[in-house]
Amino acid sequence: MINQIDHLGIAVKDLETAVAYYENGLGLRCEHREEVPSQMVRTAFFDVGGVHLELLEPTSPESPIAKFLEKNGEGIHHIAFATDQVEDQLAHAAANGIRLIHEQPFLGAGNKMVAFLHPKSTHGVLTEFCAPAAPTTQD
Repeated sequence: MINQIDHLGIAVKDLETAVAYYENGLGLRCEHREEVPSQMVRTAFFDVGGVHLELLEPTSPESPIAKFLEKNGEGIHHIAFATDQVEDQLAHAAANGIRLIHEQPFLGAGNKMVAFLHPKSTHGVLTEFCAPAAPTTQD
C-alpha cells in the first residue's frame, strides 16, 4: 500500500551549487548528504513538510543521472512513493501490466529499499517505490 509521496528526485549537474540555491534562495536546510556508489550519485536531502527533495549529482558518466542530464538537462528525475512493502507494490504493478525496471528492491539512499517502474509504462514519469530497510543485527 502506498502511504505518501516520499520524495522527488531532482537531477543536478553540481550538487554544491544546487544545495546553495535551496538553502540560500529558498531558506531550506539540507538535512542529509550521502554518496550511493551502486547508483553512482551523490545526494542531498531537504524536508519540505514531510516530503523530501532529493538532489542527485552523478559521480560517473555511466550513472543513470549523468545519462538523464545529458538527454534532458537538470530537473525532476523521479517521484518516489513510500510503501510498507516494495515487493508487494512491484508485484501489484507487474500484475497490472506495468513494466518494471527492477524486479527486486535494492538498497538506496537513506537506508531504504528501492525499486523503479519504467516511465514508458507510467505516462513518462520514472516512479520509485521505497521502504525503510530492515534493521541489521550486529553480533
